[in-house]
Amino acid sequence: MIMENIYRTVNCGQLREENIGQEVRVAGWVENIRDHGGVMFLDIRDEYGVLQVVVHDDNLLKDINRECTVTLGGKVVKRDDDTINPKIATGYVEVHTDDIKVLGKCKNELPFEVATSKNTNEDVRLRYRFLDLRNPKVHNNMLLRSQVVSFMRNKMNELGFTEINTPILSASSPEGARDYLIPSRKHKGKFYALPQAPQIFKQLLMVSGFDKYFQIAPCFRDEDARADRSPGEFYQLDFEMAFATQEDVFKVAEEVLYDTFSKFTDKKVSPAPFKRIPFEEAMLKYGTDKPDLRNPLAIKEISDMFEETDFAPFRKKCVRSINVPGASAQSKKWFKRMEEFALSIGMKGLGYVKVRDDMTFDGPIDKFLKPGDREELIERNGSKAGDVIYFIADSKAQAPLLAGQIRTEVAERLDLIDKSRFELCFIVDFPMYEIDEDGKTIFTHNPFSMPQGGMDALLNKKPTEIIAYQYDIVCNGVELSSGAVRNHDLDIMIKAFEIAGYSEDELKDKFKALYTAFQYGAPPHAGMAPGVDRLIMLLTEEENIREVIPFPMNSNAQDVLLGAPNEVSEMQLREVHVKLR
Repeated sequence: MIMENIYRTVNCGQLREENIGQEVRVAGWVENIRDHGGVMFLDIRDEYGVLQVVVHDDNLLKDINRECTVTLGGKVVKRDDDTINPKIATGYVEVHTDDIKVLGKCKNELPFEVATSKNTNEDVRLRYRFLDLRNPKVHNNMLLRSQVVSFMRNKMNELGFTEINTPILSASSPEGARDYLIPSRKHKGKFYALPQAPQIFKQLLMVSGFDKYFQIAPCFRDEDARADRSPGEFYQLDFEMAFATQEDVFKVAEEVLYDTFSKFTDKKVSPAPFKRIPFEEAMLKYGTDKPDLRNPLAIKEISDMFEETDFAPFRKKCVRSINVPGASAQSKKWFKRMEEFALSIGMKGLGYVKVRDDMTFDGPIDKFLKPGDREELIERNGSKAGDVIYFIADSKAQAPLLAGQIRTEVAERLDLIDKSRFELCFIVDFPMYEIDEDGKTIFTHNPFSMPQGGMDALLNKKPTEIIAYQYDIVCNGVELSSGAVRNHDLDIMIKAFEIAGYSEDELKDKFKALYTAFQYGAPPHAGMAPGVDRLIMLLTEEENIREVIPFPMNSNAQDVLLGAPNEVSEMQLREVHVKLR
């Protein structure tokens, strides 16, 4: 519905055959102008659709060009049979006008054609984003974004969550990514930071007695861009629950995400309960903690078969195999390209065997197999005649990751991924700690997570053996969310940070609010934060997350529309006590 005024009484996409004979007024952008020998046809576009307008006096169009805004009045007329356009909702009618007025002029030369703006260089698109957003495809992405956010907000309200906004100006804390820092005018030499997430605030809300909190939260991280990560800021459905377990969080996430996906797609959505896959299993079977479950290929652990092999590349290495059904029929060129891909990701080669009809092998690895190896490989991989078994060998750390990339690449090249559905799963039981390149014990995920086994695990297990109540939601190979059961016990938190190299004084200094709050009766609490941008990217089937953000930075973290980051005056710098070298 629109508000009737001097510019329009109906919108451009509203008129149908039942409106024939009515006098109407519409307003919008001139999408196209066509001269049919003294009769001019205009396509007028607004957010709701496109309408054909007929003008018999071309003097009325002397100040009109494409993409200017106009208001016009006239009668709704049925189109001639040979001009009916059933592809658009208004394609059976047109408006005849002798009353048209320019509201906003437009330059004759456009930087790109609005209808094909997605084919334009990204920096040009973003510099003229206001034009790019007129493209119906781009525009509709933003409308969908609004609808999804509204739906999720209503869903959280239905589930009894309270929406609370947390501060944007906050304190810097070591949460994993670089902070965006803001110098203080009133406090010389000190800085605010934009929050990487509302992590500490939402935990404080639980200590404050709020039972179930949520917000559509902006998060700020100074990270490099990726296809699924926008530099600068992103949004997440942030929620936290007091006196809650991991399963309580999963139930909320399952209901909200299943209902959201089902509402905005015709594709099949995996029903609740979503699969729970332990981290170790995910790394073994899929070679990633973000598995695409639409991919039918599975990775097998076969290192034990090659501990004493004569084949040096496999000896005392982590060896994984992938069975690819029916791939023997592929051309030599196909196998060559797969080998080239393997080299491009750091592998020294990509071994394989083809399974013949008599269940013997053909391929470069066959001659290095011992008696009995062929039968065992067939049994472990479930191989059949015509299949191919790929081999990936490397260090214990690298082999799973390389195998995961080969699994994905093979599936994509053979079109094995079922793109007609959304497959969601939880990855659970992440390790609490890992060893970095310098041999230091560091947190793997969120440092505020509760270790499984509590203090006993921290005291009696090796750090790399400690499992945390940490979890991710993954959809079609994209990490949608991370979350955890939080550490609400101060003694356990002190010990957990001690293992990661933080003294109690450092913990008290860097996380003063939580350190203090947990001395005043903190409830057990848990939560997570599904990414709004990534969810919408999946729904729209866009390959780049910037396609679903109204005013994104480019891949180099620049706002080319407004010119950020930009220089500021010497006076502004002096006010915040900053001196440039």
